[in-house]
Amino acid sequence: MARFHPDLTLARMIPPFSFGPRVAALANSRAPSYPAAPDDVEIENVDVPGPAGAPAVPARIYRPRGLAGPAPALLWIHGGGMIIGSPAQDERTSIAFARVLGLTVVSVDYRLAPQHPAPAALEDCYAVLSWTLRHAAERGIDPDRIAVGGASAGGGLAAGLTLLAHDRGEIPVAFQLLVYPMIDDRTVTRTDHDVPGVRMWSKKSNRYGWTSYLGQEPGGAGISAYAAPARREDLGGLPPAWIGVGTFDLFHDEDVAYARRLRDAGVPCELLVVDGAFHGFDAVLPKKKVTADFWRAQAAALQRALDL
Repeated sequence: MARFHPDLTLARMIPPFSFGPRVAALANSRAPSYPAAPDDVEIENVDVPGPAGAPAVPARIYRPRGLAGPAPALLWIHGGGMIIGSPAQDERTSIAFARVLGLTVVSVDYRLAPQHPAPAALEDCYAVLSWTLRHAAERGIDPDRIAVGGASAGGGLAAGLTLLAHDRGEIPVAFQLLVYPMIDDRTVTRTDHDVPGVRMWSKKSNRYGWTSYLGQEPGGAGISAYAAPARREDLGGLPPAWIGVGTFDLFHDEDVAYARRLRDAGVPCELLVVDGAFHGFDAVLPKKKVTADFWRAQAAALQRALDL
């Protein structure tokens, strides 16, 4: 039996389920719900010009009132297995990053698979990152202190976005914050992969998410490293990173391996492994101490990287 972290024993009550076409459609049929904006944080919705031939990309911007610029920015990418989600699910943490750290958060509402397979989501994120840099001066953003981050599929997109920005050489990314990122489609094909205590994101969900995003069966040849960053052979020259994952997360092995490979390539990478934590534990149990500690570790990493 899985031995969950003492703060996360309620995970035993979470029933097993998987995402497929019907569950994803149901999740996406519900309009995003946002709480009232706090008085000390200004929240703005904008439509950013999309990639060539694509529609505009909605983005949600969080900025502390009275923030004196130029200050850093965090481009945040929500999770959802590439198939569900919106900035609404990360409203609490986006506000906290802005309020506690004194920076601007730009959250991307990218196109979802399977209706929009790769590279649609990544190009949407790149369009918003490019827009953020172009409008940095008017929005009080320091163009040299723009980080990218995300959780789960958003963490995978953040890692892919970092690779894309590095290769195109147009946008300087200062830091990558990767929260249990979804970065290796080959995990789907592993026959030796038995993770105890898996919750929230199952092997079946992972297969559906990757198949939807890639538009083909995962694990095969010819899949771009921008879609599955763990496939990248040369990780040299990338910005510093922070990676956090639990031992009961389906992505544990791929995330730990990516952190090790970044370090081997000379890229500073802090790795936090939370014993007995499952995928998305911080979203499911937001009031637990382990969740608060996990978020504080992310905030501290951003503070160090962005000189806050």
